[in-house]
Amino acid sequence: MPRETKAAKSARAVEVCRRLDQKYGPVECFLDHESPFHLVISVLLSAQTTDAQVNRVTPELFRRWPTPADLAAASPAEVAEVIHSLGFYKTKARHCVECAQTIVTDFAGEVPHTMRELTSLPGVGRKTANIVLNVSFGIVEGIAVDTHVNRIAHRLALSPKTHASEPLKTEQDLLGILPREYWHDVNHQWIRHGRDTCTARSPKCEGCVLEDICPSAHLA
Repeated sequence: MPRETKAAKSARAVEVCRRLDQKYGPVECFLDHESPFHLVISVLLSAQTTDAQVNRVTPELFRRWPTPADLAAASPAEVAEVIHSLGFYKTKARHCVECAQTIVTDFAGEVPHTMRELTSLPGVGRKTANIVLNVSFGIVEGIAVDTHVNRIAHRLALSPKTHASEPLKTEQDLLGILPREYWHDVNHQWIRHGRDTCTARSPKCEGCVLEDICPSAHLA
């Protein structure tokens, strides 16, 4: 099979986005939140945990500690009791409190809205920052690469196999072939596709809207 040129790969990536946009249209954030602060904490909690599980614990979490100042004054042990059903809950509880404390001390209680400032918050990496910037502030700095986006990017051969375990490299690969106007919708639309069709196990290739342009169709 001849090696795909960057121009051809870019055209195929754009076609992927076009088809998924046609199928799903605008997709709302999957995490329940009422403020940028709630979203930061929710995304922080979602690492290696489903959004549904996060949405089950955050109502009580934000009822008890609705603002950065409130959560900054909590103890990690108290927070851990509320989120104990989540994976790595003790570490996440500590990060939640430390994140809130940093927002209070370094940013006057307001969630910052630059990549550099957001990633300075404890527990907040580039994926979380991308989601918060995009959803809460309408700022598109990159593409949030979660497990679904990463899996789809590699099944579609839009990122080399050597980057499969490095989401940050996968993001850079996608940014290099997708025009900026497509970045906004990738995360949520690809997550929908990953949940509905291109699942981790037994992907539904037959009838998939990407079947004819996916090199992994019927092989995964």
